[in-house]
Amino acid sequence: MSADPRPVVPYVAREVAPAWLDALRAALPEARILPFAETTPEDRAAARVALAADPDPAELAALPALEWVQSLWAGVERIVAELPQSLKVVRLVDPQLAASMAEAVLAWTLYLHRDMPHYAAAQARGEWAPAPMRLAQERPVAILGLGHLGKAAARRLLAQDFPVMGWTRTPSEMEGVETFHGPEGLAAILSKAEIAVSLLPLTPQTRGLLGAEALDRLPKGAGLINFGRGPVVDVAALCERLSDGRLGHAVLDVFEVEPLPAGDPLWTHPGVTILPHISAPTHKGSASAIATANVRRFLETGEIPQVVDRGRGY
Repeated sequence: MSADPRPVVPYVAREVAPAWLDALRAALPEARILPFAETTPEDRAAARVALAADPDPAELAALPALEWVQSLWAGVERIVAELPQSLKVVRLVDPQLAASMAEAVLAWTLYLHRDMPHYAAAQARGEWAPAPMRLAQERPVAILGLGHLGKAAARRLLAQDFPVMGWTRTPSEMEGVETFHGPEGLAAILSKAEIAVSLLPLTPQTRGLLGAEALDRLPKGAGLINFGRGPVVDVAALCERLSDGRLGHAVLDVFEVEPLPAGDPLWTHPGVTILPHISAPTHKGSASAIATANVRRFLETGEIPQVVDRGRGY
């Protein structure tokens, strides 16, 4: 039995990251944060909360007193799918993550708005090819997924004078943003969007949501940015529409399989810009502070933060 009186909080991850462990320990010195492999049977029997990053479900199952899991990632689709329904999961809600995502949405919206793919292709051909410029006010942008990240992105776009629309599964309002919801709302917003930005989580309802029918709603030459989850977009249908000119260009940061396999046709498609899942990387410092603050509050008061709604998937 350990002589250290501090409560043990297991850190459960398929790959233990020493830098993350150091950051978590620095943010919560009043607890012993241990990789699962370093915990004793007594530690496991007493643990009521765990910190998790791509955890092995079998390791969490070995914590019989576990009441909830604090995810160190904003995306929780995998952890929710793999863990028992009875186990509460808390996702990471980090203002820095929202700020990073908003910055990325603005950057790549401007990339499409100012025709950067056109100029990159012209340079590769050695061709001087100026194109007509349009004002931001003339380029409607649709954000699909108007949650915490979506609203932060909308504010950045509004500040640059883009007309911004937002779509959610259920009714939602935001000042300065024309909002839509439900299946009819999705059809309506896509028909108006010259740039569509998907920040949607992966749920049974969103898988394949942007398929052939939805993509055909977009105006000719429209651009698509997917910073949410790869399987939300039907990639085969997207590539078909990019190849025949119905759509202009796509910026993809997320994929069904990551890393994107060598030889995948997306790598060489002239209508696609590939990013290696970097639109909003988790910042160890801010994420550790937020996650450990939740754990600290629980250890002191028994309060569990807002948990993931299993029915909605987030």
